[in-house]
Amino acid sequence: MGDQAGHNKDFPVSWAEAHRNARALAWRLAGNGPLEEGKWKGIVAVTRGGMVPACIVARELDILLIETFCVVSYGETGKGQELGKSNVLKVSDKVEKEGEGWLVVDDLVDSGSTFRIIRKHLPKAHFAAIYAKPAGVDTIDTYISELSQDTWVHFPWEVDPPAMG
Repeated sequence: MGDQAGHNKDFPVSWAEAHRNARALAWRLAGNGPLEEGKWKGIVAVTRGGMVPACIVARELDILLIETFCVVSYGETGKGQELGKSNVLKVSDKVEKEGEGWLVVDDLVDSGSTFRIIRKHLPKAHFAAIYAKPAGVDTIDTYISELSQDTWVHFPWEVDPPAMG
């Protein structure tokens, strides 16, 4: 979970709501892929927030191939990274042709910095998230709900502190 400075509104999301909205995202994407019958080659889940929505979308669209892309763009990493800076930690080498036919899935596009970085690596991929904020909406192709920029989203997989942390 990141720094909440500048966020005036709290938006708690339940597991049921996250599941329902990830399914809605899948339904919006269904039949729109570039492959035969509108299928997609696979999903690139943005770690870690995009992993839960990516799994739900994959199940709904019967996609078996899931890769990850790890970008740290919120807060401290423990290695001196400053807030607002981004660091690519992992790029899948299995996603070829600049991401053509692939879905990049995240839970939220906030400022758009994460998707901008990923787009440099996968410019032909289709970018999707459950939620989008105005500063990042130009970086996304498909989303379910738009939130105001000053809203802090509390996803159910982020509300409790890590058990081992």
